Amino acid sequence: MAFVITRSCEGVCDTACVSVCPCDCIAGPVPVERIRSLALSDRPAELAAVQLFIDPDECIDCGACAPECPVDAIVHDAVLAPDDPDRRRNAAYFGRRGG
Repeated sequence: MAFVITRSCEGVCDTACVSVCPCDCIAGPVPVERIRSLALSDRPAELAAVQLFIDPDECIDCGACAPECPVDAIVHDAVLAPDDPDRRRNAAYFGRRGG
C-alpha cells in the first residue's frame, strides 16, 4: 500500500509533504528547491501543469504527508480504483506499472 498525490496538487506544489516524508519518496519534474524559491502567489502560473508524486515502491505507508497538504491532494491508494488515473500517473512517473 502507498499514498498517491492527485491532480489537485497541480499548480500548488506546497512541498510540506516532502519535509515530513521519512523515506524521501516524494518528487516531481521540478526540483523541490526551485519550487520553494517561488512565491506562493507565483506557483499557479509557474507550475500550472506541475505536481509532485509519491514513489509507490518506496512509500512506507506512514501517512505523515497527507495532513500536511493544504489542498487534500494526498490520498491512500486503497480508496482509489485499480485503474484510477492518479494512481497510474504516480506509478508512471517512477517508471512502474500503475494498479
